[in-house]
Amino acid sequence: QVRLVESGGGLVQPGGSLRLSCAGSGSIFSFNVMGWYRQAPGKQRELVADITSGGTITYADSVKGRFTISRDGRVNAVHLHMRSLKPEDTAVYYCDARGKYYYDEYDYWGQGTQVTVSS
Repeated sequence: QVRLVESGGGLVQPGGSLRLSCAGSGSIFSFNVMGWYRQAPGKQRELVADITSGGTITYADSVKGRFTISRDGRVNAVHLHMRSLKPEDTAVYYCDARGKYYYDEYDYWGQGTQVTVSS
């Protein structure tokens, strides 16, 4: 059974930094795409950043220049280094792994980790 486990969330002051990590287990293959989504209260879940197994990266406009995503494909892990955090970055952050293995598509989610940016 595939599991994604996030860590690194917490409370930080505006302008501060946090690093989120997500470790995948139970998979016999490297995930095609790993990424981070977030959901703030009363809002829809949105893409923050994702990275393919080939290293192609996509960022949401709101985080470009402040967040950096990286992954270790050998162990199906993905990280999100967040800098210059703003109160509007407050949300539950979810790790996602998706793609296709032979003919089967997959989309796995972690349980989420809370990030709160407040003074």
